[in-house]
Amino acid sequence: MSTPTPALLPLEVVKPQPFGGRPMRDVVQELLDEIRELYRADDVPWVVGYSGGKDSTLVLMLVWMALAGLPIEQRTKTVYVISTDTLVENPVVAAWANRSLDAMRAAAAEQQLPIEPHRLTPKTEDTFWANLIGRGYAAPRPKFRWCTERLKIRPSNAFIQNVVSEHGQVILVLGIRKTESQARGRAMRRHEKGRVRDRVSPHGSLPNSLVYSPIEDFVTDEVWMALMQYPNPWGHSNKDLLAMYRGASADNECPLVVDTSTPSCGDSRMGCWTCTMVEQDKSLAAMVTNDEELSWMRPLLSLRDALDIEDDRHLRDFRKMNGSLLIHRDRLVHGPYLQSAREDWLRRLLRAQTWIRAKGPDYVRDLNLITLDELHLIRRIWVFDKHEVEDTLPIIYEEETGEPFPGRPLDETISVNAAQSMVEVLREICGEDEQHYLLLRALLATHRTYNTMQRRAGLLGALEDVLKKHSFDDEEQALAFAQSRRAAQSVPEGQQPLF
Repeated sequence: MSTPTPALLPLEVVKPQPFGGRPMRDVVQELLDEIRELYRADDVPWVVGYSGGKDSTLVLMLVWMALAGLPIEQRTKTVYVISTDTLVENPVVAAWANRSLDAMRAAAAEQQLPIEPHRLTPKTEDTFWANLIGRGYAAPRPKFRWCTERLKIRPSNAFIQNVVSEHGQVILVLGIRKTESQARGRAMRRHEKGRVRDRVSPHGSLPNSLVYSPIEDFVTDEVWMALMQYPNPWGHSNKDLLAMYRGASADNECPLVVDTSTPSCGDSRMGCWTCTMVEQDKSLAAMVTNDEELSWMRPLLSLRDALDIEDDRHLRDFRKMNGSLLIHRDRLVHGPYLQSAREDWLRRLLRAQTWIRAKGPDYVRDLNLITLDELHLIRRIWVFDKHEVEDTLPIIYEEETGEPFPGRPLDETISVNAAQSMVEVLREICGEDEQHYLLLRALLATHRTYNTMQRRAGLLGALEDVLKKHSFDDEEQALAFAQSRRAAQSVPEGQQPLF
């Protein structure tokens, strides 16, 4: 009698064994040995990217454990740990990462490890609010992703380039994995072709920079298994990290971004709370919904959703930032946010900050959603770059916070009362003609700026630019002009701005 053939399990329930069926301790031990070998191979310093999420935490743990296993005399080169705070990070995660960096400093000193944590932030002129509220950049979109370069790439690249200029070369140790996304997997396999040694690949855009990705072949479950089995060497609880993940959607954290090929944080809860690159911030919504203690973040979710509206043309100027006109599909491509919209975003932001400080738990009583440096810069942009001589920022600040704005008058040559009188006269002269008012305001502000200079070269050109920008009564007239100009020049649609 023949033995019956056992039934095969359906393919969908057959799962690969973690770590390829090998014991986790063997996989980890091989990685520790590999890290030690690479560390001792040369004098090139290491830079470890740390976001506070699971992948970067595991990579830093492995590096830390490997160095701790070396004799003190062999710990010869510095390992820099960099964490980029965009200043609009999810506040819970930002606080977690900052506490982690503090714990690392203390633990590294106590354990005599050459590990230096650094918190990086964008320059004030590059921050999210300086560009959105100050300059009027529209909320980021997949085809207008202006934020990543300014908030993440520039701070990290500047640090890395400083290390390279001092030492000649650097090795970036990153928690990137091939299974994060198809795009990430393709990029990593492409860079593998140029590897100079095991797991070390040349960086795609940073000269004299190599990338080492120790957990590149791990899947998500393997990352969590390792985090739960090994204690965090700088004393931060990995179980608390898991609990933080459980409070939000199961998604990858935002990685250290050093080039534009890095995918957007998307709906990852490790991303920016202002992110409009996806339809809905499921992670922030989940954290607010799942944990009553985090309900204080509801104003952030409301403001983020307000930024992410499908059609914001009514909030934006029909001209581009430089005053030019651009047609797409027989409509003008709208440019920066109008003054009224920017003032409204500032009010909403300060209102949210004031509410959170008053109603939130003790640990957010000093929360800054926008810094004073950003506010000072935004004020200067409004008054001097955009000629908004009304200088409304201090007024908005006091109305929304209940406190006087901590700044002096921007222009010592004209008093606040004189500026207000000028605005009132212009309003009276122009009546309901908004474009006429904006034109006269810009002309007077431009003339006054050049009047304070020793040399007034360029004044006529600046006045001409103002006249060109404000030469239309409304959007309809501007569109008609642009269409006629395009027809006369036979310029293909969308190729170049038309004035």
